[in-house]
Amino acid sequence: MSDKLPVTVITGYLGAGKTTLLNRILSEAHGRRYAVIVNEFGQIGIDNDLVVGADEEVFEMNNGCICCTVRGDLIRIFDGLMRRRNKFDGIIVETTGLADPAPVAQTFFMDDDVANATRLDSIITVADAKFLPGQLRDAQEAAEQIAFADTILLNKTDLVSATELRALETRMRTINPYAKMHFTQKCEIDLADVLNRNAFDLNHILEIEPNFLSGEDDHDHDDGITSVSFEIEGDVNPEKFMPWIHGVVQKDGVDILRSKGIIAMANDPFRFVYQGVHMLMSGDKQRAWREGEKRVSRIVFIGRNLDEEKLRVGFHKCKA
Repeated sequence: MSDKLPVTVITGYLGAGKTTLLNRILSEAHGRRYAVIVNEFGQIGIDNDLVVGADEEVFEMNNGCICCTVRGDLIRIFDGLMRRRNKFDGIIVETTGLADPAPVAQTFFMDDDVANATRLDSIITVADAKFLPGQLRDAQEAAEQIAFADTILLNKTDLVSATELRALETRMRTINPYAKMHFTQKCEIDLADVLNRNAFDLNHILEIEPNFLSGEDDHDHDDGITSVSFEIEGDVNPEKFMPWIHGVVQKDGVDILRSKGIIAMANDPFRFVYQGVHMLMSGDKQRAWREGEKRVSRIVFIGRNLDEEKLRVGFHKCKA
């Protein structure tokens, strides 16, 4: 067991704060080196560019769901990593917000090469305190992510009252009474509470899903959830983009589960990172555009009843 490379799986519904936790892990001075696998729902990858040090050991898969169509890709990436395992101390897998954790975890037991070289250290689920009640009502994946967790970060606790927080804790305990639970803002947590804990409990998983070790996968996706993504080469006019995105979020935010983008604002040397969950949105400057780096603006919407043509036209009208 000690010779096997520990793997931490970070899961959680759309917009809960998975990438925030991942960046916290990668940026703190803990002396460990991690290879990172990022999975996205959509054709244009953005999460990869939101990861600290994304030009290093980050592997991106954006075929939709890590638990279904890209499991083969996941195994191939592990195979490549094992050939240079002396370069890092562990692997972190950040799943798409629509992933069922069960088939992800199965990979470490059903594939002999992966099982011999790695061990599943823990499944961390990040939950959004603001939107979790609705997600548990409307999305099977949200409940599955809570059920399979070894550690739960109930994040964005500043957006709800103490009474709502207690109700959420009770609700999650009915789904998973075993997981270690932490209440966080911006995923601020002692990394010793989430890493190298050897916390994955197979017996608990077998209670939830008795056929776990059979490799059977009965995961069904919500076919009503789709993603649309757009790209503009060159700069965007901030005086057009900001009113447009505010209007989109205010009008269609109920149906937009998640939106995110990296924008090249005209006359600005820094990349602007936009993040949205339903009608909540934020944006900030990230790193500077590198010398020789192509200034391209990309934006992704994930949700229901998305008017792809209307969103495409609106975004392209923002071009500088």
